[in-house]
Amino acid sequence: MLMLLALARMNNKGVYAMKKSTIWLLTIIMACTFIGLLYVQIMYMENMIKMRNEQFSEVVKRSLYGVSNTLEQDETKHYLEEDLERLSNFYTDFSSSRSKSFEYSLKSSDGSSDFRIKGTLNAINQEGSDNIKDLSDSYSNMQRVLKGQYLYQQGILNEVILNMLAQSSNRPIEERADSAVVRKYLAVELESNGLDLPFDFALVNRNGAVVYQSANYRPEENGNVYSQVVFPNDPVNKMNYLRVTFPTKNDYIFSSIKFMIPSFAFSFILLAVFLYTIILAFRQKKLTEMKNDFINNMTHEFKTPISTISLAAQMLNDDSVRKSGMMMQHISTVINDETKRLRFQVEKVLQMSMFDRQKATLKLQEIDANAAIANVVNTYKIKVEKYGGKITSSLDAEDSIVNVDEMHFTNVIFNLLDNAVKYRREDVALELGVSTRNVGERLEIVISDNGIGIKKEDQKKIFEKFFRVSTGNRHDVKGFGLGLAYVHKMIVELKGDIRVESELGVGSKFIITLPLLK
Repeated sequence: MLMLLALARMNNKGVYAMKKSTIWLLTIIMACTFIGLLYVQIMYMENMIKMRNEQFSEVVKRSLYGVSNTLEQDETKHYLEEDLERLSNFYTDFSSSRSKSFEYSLKSSDGSSDFRIKGTLNAINQEGSDNIKDLSDSYSNMQRVLKGQYLYQQGILNEVILNMLAQSSNRPIEERADSAVVRKYLAVELESNGLDLPFDFALVNRNGAVVYQSANYRPEENGNVYSQVVFPNDPVNKMNYLRVTFPTKNDYIFSSIKFMIPSFAFSFILLAVFLYTIILAFRQKKLTEMKNDFINNMTHEFKTPISTISLAAQMLNDDSVRKSGMMMQHISTVINDETKRLRFQVEKVLQMSMFDRQKATLKLQEIDANAAIANVVNTYKIKVEKYGGKITSSLDAEDSIVNVDEMHFTNVIFNLLDNAVKYRREDVALELGVSTRNVGERLEIVISDNGIGIKKEDQKKIFEKFFRVSTGNRHDVKGFGLGLAYVHKMIVELKGDIRVESELGVGSKFIITLPLLK
């Protein structure tokens, strides 16, 4: 942050004084810092999501196991109730048989004695007291017999239980795990484990065929599917699986990392501010360097007209020159031309301040565009002829009265002509053309040349500030990428439009349209 504040508070002098390498160093350091910060935040978020997913899966698996265990208990309860019912029927039958006559005999293990009981149970109970003494001798032998019978019956009982478990899988799965009961158990288990989310479920067999499912069960849409064997003790070929999906799982997972969103937002805002500050620093540095170069160039450019005017003033002090009318006319023309040239250079300096203001201050007035353009062409003709070229004008617009700022309007024409001279071809003589015509209620001004032309990909950028068209191996073209940007800004301020038509190696044509004075 301290580096950001330092960059943001730099004035033009500070930016210019700071080396470009220093700015790049600060940029790299801050970029690495931001990358590291974002990496840590992303890794933390991924770990949080992974941990929440694992917790979620653990809770669901525990709940599904609870449902399966409860269903098994229900089935055991079902068989126990059936056994109790059969046992109840047995006692009922036994009570009714007490009045029936029966005969029971018991022999000792060695066959030496024989015990026999005959009659009804009621009669036997009544006579039991009389026969207790007779039975006492045979009691120990009968006790051994009953113990053997008990062990035999215990083995039979274990065999019955195993048969019950084996035959339970033959019951229809819809009876063993009713859908309403399964839904109820699932809701209870999930809620008891702290997971109160809507869910959908289905019961499928070993082959994946659906036995039944809830109305909104869409595993392909809801993502992860959690599965659990319903009755683990069933044979493999008869196993069934309970599958559950959670439509709002992602919302539940990401709700736990909502606090990270402001952190990411602040990081990106800080990154955007940093990038803007760096871009601004480079732009200010470039603009400051351009201004210094511009002043140096202007100082050189001012020397020629000032020297010429100074020389003309000295000639006016000569009596012989003052007596010659032709000489006076010539000196007057030279002073006038050099004054215009000096004025043009001064206006170029003023153009630099145009880009520090959002809106230009214009002094609009009615002028004849044909006359203003003719004056510019006459003034610029000397420079064109200096390079062995020529400039022609066809000012054919019948209505050429426009409401513009005369100074900026003439500067626009000067800039376009100056660009044509700068980007001339060395192998052919320079030819410039300026023409006007009426197009509806607008005035069209065309400035054409036979220069090096502009590439198609560059034609969209030439009106951007600081953009300069590449001139290949030529190093004599000086500029700051502001001329055409200034032209575009002025034409837009004057409610007009400007476009370019150019072909590389053939020449360029700038077309300006301005509204006529109504």
